[in-house]
Amino acid sequence: MQNPSAVTPDAPTAIRTPLLTQEWLDLAFIHWAVEPSAVAGLMPSGTVPDTHDGLTYVGLVAFRMHRVGWLRLPGIPYFGSFPETNVRLYSVDAHGRRGVVFRSMDAARLLPVVMGRVGFRLPYLWSRMTVRPVGDTVTYTSTRRWPGPRGAYSRITVRPGERIHEPTALEHFLTARWGMHNTFFGGAAYLPNDHPRWPLHRARLLSCDEDLVESAGIPVPTAGPVSVLYSPGVPVRLGRPARPAAPRPLAA
Repeated sequence: MQNPSAVTPDAPTAIRTPLLTQEWLDLAFIHWAVEPSAVAGLMPSGTVPDTHDGLTYVGLVAFRMHRVGWLRLPGIPYFGSFPETNVRLYSVDAHGRRGVVFRSMDAARLLPVVMGRVGFRLPYLWSRMTVRPVGDTVTYTSTRRWPGPRGAYSRITVRPGERIHEPTALEHFLTARWGMHNTFFGGAAYLPNDHPRWPLHRARLLSCDEDLVESAGIPVPTAGPVSVLYSPGVPVRLGRPARPAAPRPLAA
């Protein structure tokens, strides 16, 4: 196995011909630390949990997807814009590529959910959702419709604070992820992305009532979140899936 690539705040490779374009807006990043052994069995073939100072992390990320577009076509205004809330883990493969693994992706538009499930084998789920800025806070709500477990939910309110001019090593590790690992048809693959450097703010978590983490098959963290961040968002370009070339077995 190659050593993991460096964690860099800027994308290591620009995507010249994107498969998809989109914007991620009004993001709340909530993270819990967990032992790698607790989630190792949830990783796709050819990957293991990525670690920072011996721990890996469970992320609950709520945001607005905006104007998803194919190739270089303009983004779609209605079907391509919707709230989304993801439960994700952190991964590294035999080639040293760091990424994320999505355990659930709740979204408020049925058509993108079906396309994501069928076309990309992603764990998209159709949910009733809102993102509501009120004063100096942002509240994200989600209640799952289809498929199950029906009724899985999240209610999150954050208060964004000061801009982070020099993110910590952990804050870079949790947010500067330049691809995802997923089990596509015929095996595991890596889907790269690029976007400008995150504009990050520290945030206060005012409330977090949810069962999405447990519904995603992840042991519920017993301690509180170790990191709560907010970002107004970035434009994003996603590249084409790259299949690992006969990945070697990995040791956790």
